[in-house]
Amino acid sequence: MLGAIIGDVCGSPYEFESDKTKTFPFFQGGCRATDDSIMTIAVGCALVSSDYHNKDDFQKKLISLMRQLGNAHSDAGYGFRFYQWLQNERLGPYNSYGNGSAMRVSPTAWIAKTLKEAETLAEWSAEVTHNHKEGIKGAQAISACIFLARNGKTKSEIKDYIQENYYDLDFTLDEIRPSYKFDVTCQGSVPQGIMCFLESTDFEDAVRNAISLGGDGDTIGAMAGAIAEAYYGIPENLAEEVFDYLDTDLIDYFNEYADEIYNS
Repeated sequence: MLGAIIGDVCGSPYEFESDKTKTFPFFQGGCRATDDSIMTIAVGCALVSSDYHNKDDFQKKLISLMRQLGNAHSDAGYGFRFYQWLQNERLGPYNSYGNGSAMRVSPTAWIAKTLKEAETLAEWSAEVTHNHKEGIKGAQAISACIFLARNGKTKSEIKDYIQENYYDLDFTLDEIRPSYKFDVTCQGSVPQGIMCFLESTDFEDAVRNAISLGGDGDTIGAMAGAIAEAYYGIPENLAEEVFDYLDTDLIDYFNEYADEIYNS
């Protein structure tokens, strides 16, 4: 969960372009929390303030919190259709397969007691907006990676599971980096985010991998960072410094749910 926020904040200056290297300053003046962090926090708060075993109760609370936090931070870089959804309570899910479902999903994998539950909660968290099968698939794949990583599975086991159930991962970052471009679809960014973790050597390296691709840097950073947190943990200095880039209300919301979910 915090790994997703760190990846988002670090990647925020590179959302639309990158020099395709890994030598950039990790935190810098242009960093900020974007929609990735805000919606991750909304999912986490919804899980602890609802009966998350009850789909209707969880989704009602999630929709309320997404709109509450989203409208309180209306300049966070939302996509056009999601912004319309935030503004209009009469709008329902809009069949999106964008990567917004995958960027916000990490709390589901931390509160879940089984892999199946992680994938089910991921589906429920996605479909309030991203009810296209690819939008759901992307969220489930990231949640599955996190659940498997935090439960001691090896990178090979995680990769095998994703390839058997979700995406072909038969590529390397070096192969795709020269031509990879900004892509906000799940199918065009979730496999890449997973590979950024699989090729990493530690937490920071996973985030640097994500940003070096030169695509949707903050969101791929959030996905890679979320998985890397579950596998490696987060260096204490990064875990502390990221809060310098969050508004006070976001810190309060994060603290409201984080201990409960991490210790569940």
